[in-house]
Amino acid sequence: MRTRSQDITEILRQQILAGAYLPGERLEEIPLAEALGVSRTPVRAALTLLAQEGLIDYQPKRGYQVHGFSPEEIFAAYEVRAAIEGLACRLAAERGIDADSAAALEHCLAQGDAILAGGALAPDDLAPYQAMNVTFHDRIIALSCNQWVGRFVEQTHAIPLVSDRIILWHDYPVILRSHDDHHRILAAIKRRQAARAEELMREHVTFAGEFLRENFHRLARQEKTKPTEDFQ
Repeated sequence: MRTRSQDITEILRQQILAGAYLPGERLEEIPLAEALGVSRTPVRAALTLLAQEGLIDYQPKRGYQVHGFSPEEIFAAYEVRAAIEGLACRLAAERGIDADSAAALEHCLAQGDAILAGGALAPDDLAPYQAMNVTFHDRIIALSCNQWVGRFVEQTHAIPLVSDRIILWHDYPVILRSHDDHHRILAAIKRRQAARAEELMREHVTFAGEFLRENFHRLARQEKTKPTEDFQ
């Protein structure tokens, strides 16, 4: 059963990753507790955990403030994420995929196909595509049957703009290519082509990082005024 502090930690984590709090902005217990409708105790616990994750910084006499990640840190995290999720694909392919998992991943592909069938990116389709994308990646990570894979991928998700929960939703050919990657990745896993599955996922995440690099300055300007998109 989840605790109140775990729920508050997740809420604050997602708010920070979405750009609700800007780098360098102070996070104070009392205003946060009032805004979230809880006591200071779960907020204090959440801030401590987020500081341990590196998402916020603690400074004596100044309290907590949102950590500012440099572009180099963000792109380095993509390199790590590509390697770990590639490993997850290789392990999943080597172990073989059960029928229920295959059906769930096929359903993800069908959802993405339906969303992209119109040949353009509709604003209302961002949320369902994003949810599909998260499910697809999380399922494969679970299929690796390696707890460290999931744990280390989750650490990269705690870095703004690296999470697969955020998508740059403005370039149809790029999103289509990304979803085509999903098809190729699942096909390789089902055929137990471990090396190919690993390489396909590494390229998939690496391309996401390269696309972000090309759009980084535009996206950084957007973050100053509005929470965000990203690409996976």
